[in-house]
Amino acid sequence: MREKTFDKVKDFVKENEMLARNCAVIAGVSGGNDSMTMLHLLRRLREIWHFHLRVVHVNHGLRGAEADRDQRMVETVCTKWNIPCSVYRYDVPELSVKWKLGTEETGRIVRRQAFDAETHKCRKQYAVVRTALAHNKNDLAETMLHHLARGTGLRGLCSLKPVNGEVIRPLLCLERREIDDYIRECGIPSVLDSTNLEDEYTRNRIRRHLLPVMEREINAKTVEHMAETSRLLSEAEEFLTDEAAQLAADYREPDGSYCLGEGFFQKKQILKSYGVRTILEKLSGRSRDLTQTHIRQVLELYSCRVSKRISLPYGLEAVRTYDGVILRKKIQQKPGTEGRKEQEIPLPATSEEVETPFGRFTIKVFSYSGEKILEKKYTKWFDCDKIKCGLSVRTRKTGDYLIVGRDGGRKKLTRCMIDDKFPKETRDQVPLIADGGEILWIIGGRISERYKITSCTRNVLEITYQGGTRL
Repeated sequence: MREKTFDKVKDFVKENEMLARNCAVIAGVSGGNDSMTMLHLLRRLREIWHFHLRVVHVNHGLRGAEADRDQRMVETVCTKWNIPCSVYRYDVPELSVKWKLGTEETGRIVRRQAFDAETHKCRKQYAVVRTALAHNKNDLAETMLHHLARGTGLRGLCSLKPVNGEVIRPLLCLERREIDDYIRECGIPSVLDSTNLEDEYTRNRIRRHLLPVMEREINAKTVEHMAETSRLLSEAEEFLTDEAAQLAADYREPDGSYCLGEGFFQKKQILKSYGVRTILEKLSGRSRDLTQTHIRQVLELYSCRVSKRISLPYGLEAVRTYDGVILRKKIQQKPGTEGRKEQEIPLPATSEEVETPFGRFTIKVFSYSGEKILEKKYTKWFDCDKIKCGLSVRTRKTGDYLIVGRDGGRKKLTRCMIDDKFPKETRDQVPLIADGGEILWIIGGRISERYKITSCTRNVLEITYQGGTRL
């Protein structure tokens, strides 16, 4: 039986490409049946893949003498099996008070810190480092039920994956009864965490009461079926995430924000939801505090009045504009740019790249031979020979105007901004390319008729805008 279990894990590891030759594997070992079985199996698999194996044991300081007993047992076995072992001790009760978190959340944080520290040490010698966790099919089923009861999407129903970045779960092909049989047949030492017998934690109640009832009174293969469902959901989640990433890329602006226009909101509801979630995660670099409620608020914003905005976690915001819904980091004025509104930065009329408080401008000058005029929102062509006073970039001033007709008719800048649906609260921040008191280009909007390319143009001035405040 134990050889059958070993072969099952070996095939599972190979199928999911968990290990590579000469990599380092950091095994999280608490001393319980699951982690001790994993360590025993990894020790045998080491003969096949020839990887470096080491152990991390975290003493949370929660169970007094019992926690010290677990630590001694793990250290003793590692010494006997000739496996390096690093012990990390934390006072979780004290830290949970200091951090104002529950002991479970604090425990997760310190475990992550321990694995990060060990990974950092291993990277000095090994290019590939894996962290092995001892989750099994029963853990997967318990997690699914827990997340389902609290409220979740597809991601929460398939959160335990065989491979997730550098984390591997070689026992995810086994049920807990198979692990118990293996450890008994092999005579592997282990300890029992007494808190697993208590009903204080929700996961324990699911493990001790709910799943046994489901297996006994509904279907004996409950855990197996839930594991298969999780696998299928994982495939769906991966597909939707990839589709959402491609969708989000279509709406990314040069300054790093995202402007979701009408086309986005015509997509299927599930793709819109995944698209918004992908964008928020890209902007923030995090996901923990982003919920379905935030996604729904963003989607509903499209039906709101222009200038309506909502605040989101991690310093993000969503704003309804004439063009759609903008997702971005909240605009914060940088130190030393308080006078930006009054600044006027000269721009060269020669090929050059210029950094300004308003953003980066790339300028090119070339001879015109009838090429097709470039039509891009943030790249514009101008008749270079019509520039009189010299170019500058600035914000609006009283008296600014644009030439809007071929006959030389002009219109006040404010009227142009209203017609082009620039939100009132952003008009003072919009960068302008000016030739003295005349505006060549409202960046993100129209250009002057006077400076447009014609059949008489000899030299073209190309200006590309990158970065700065979202318009």
